[in-house]
Amino acid sequence: MPFRIPIRMILKRRMLGVCAVVILILIGVYQALPSAANTRFGRLNNEQETEKLKELEGKIRSLELGKKTYPEVKFLTYKDRKRILITGGAGFVGSHLVDRLMMQGHEVTVVDNFFTGRKRNVEHWIGHENFELLHHDIVNPLYIEVDQIYHLASPASPPNYMYNPIKTLKTNTLGTINMLGLAKRVRARLLLASTSEVYGDPELHPQNEDYWGHVNPIGPRACYDEGKRVAETMCYAYEKQENIEVRVARIFNTFGPRMHMNDGRVVSNFILQALQNESITVYGEGEQTRSFQYVSDLVDGLMALMNSNYSLPINLGNPEEHTIMEFARIIQSLVGGDSKVIKKTAMEDDPQRRKPDITRAMKFLGWRPKVPLMVGLNKTIEYFQNELRRSRHSERNFHMPDTLQF
Repeated sequence: MPFRIPIRMILKRRMLGVCAVVILILIGVYQALPSAANTRFGRLNNEQETEKLKELEGKIRSLELGKKTYPEVKFLTYKDRKRILITGGAGFVGSHLVDRLMMQGHEVTVVDNFFTGRKRNVEHWIGHENFELLHHDIVNPLYIEVDQIYHLASPASPPNYMYNPIKTLKTNTLGTINMLGLAKRVRARLLLASTSEVYGDPELHPQNEDYWGHVNPIGPRACYDEGKRVAETMCYAYEKQENIEVRVARIFNTFGPRMHMNDGRVVSNFILQALQNESITVYGEGEQTRSFQYVSDLVDGLMALMNSNYSLPINLGNPEEHTIMEFARIIQSLVGGDSKVIKKTAMEDDPQRRKPDITRAMKFLGWRPKVPLMVGLNKTIEYFQNELRRSRHSERNFHMPDTLQF
């Protein structure tokens, strides 16, 4: 008689088989599903990707509409925001000052006749609601409403101011009279960008603000030297007679990005010659000394002086003194290449020693230069290298607002 398995056992085995199949299916489904953490992570990634896509779409729409983007500026309320005029604001120093004031959130108006200034130095601000650019020569009167005036307009390098000495004199005399007249009408504070050249070829070393100078009034540099000296005289005449608030900065040698490559100054000359493997030309024996400050340090000093309560002239410069020959060797080593240093006939009325005494600036403004010479030179060399590489207008070399911190 064959052996028979009880029906109850058969049903039990079938149930166990079905249960095993169901469990295997559930395990497979569970493993196929992402965990909660994975789900959250995936959701975050998706959200980030969506945000990036939205940002890119916004940029594309802006480009399609021709909308310009600007550096992010601070927002100031009406009571804190100043209306600031900068004459010569498209020039080397002026454009860096524009950057700093715009980033702080002020309303900035630039006036320039583009004799030595260039529109592309401030091109990145054109169209911004806080910025205005006027093509105007301050030899002619200007009628606008402002709270502060930074009067920087004037050619500042020997080849530029000697190219048209009468124009240089007019800018520093008639132009200064016009800006003082504007300051008088609107009760604005005026800062005059004067120069270390008011000391001429100094007999005192280092030069402090009480030194009256040693200037040739009919020499080739007189249009600039004496122009700035009479501009200072006018400022203090207006202060005494009309109660105008004036500030006077005597600026020593300054360098940095946006210098005009052919302006004939020591730094630009040496860097340009070294980059092009040309001979580095030193006039005279190269024993004459200069003190070089980076442009961002100067901008700090100008703003500190404008907003201070000190009205007498203040030197703004770097007391670290170098001979011209030493400086030529420094540029030669930083750039490299095969340039040789050669000597040429000394220039007429070239000051033999130049070093500022900045005791007054340290005491009343809490200011002193911070940017090391080598750091500033490397940034300037990089800018000049980019300028030399340009072969089309589209190859922009703006040098956006400086963020050097020391």
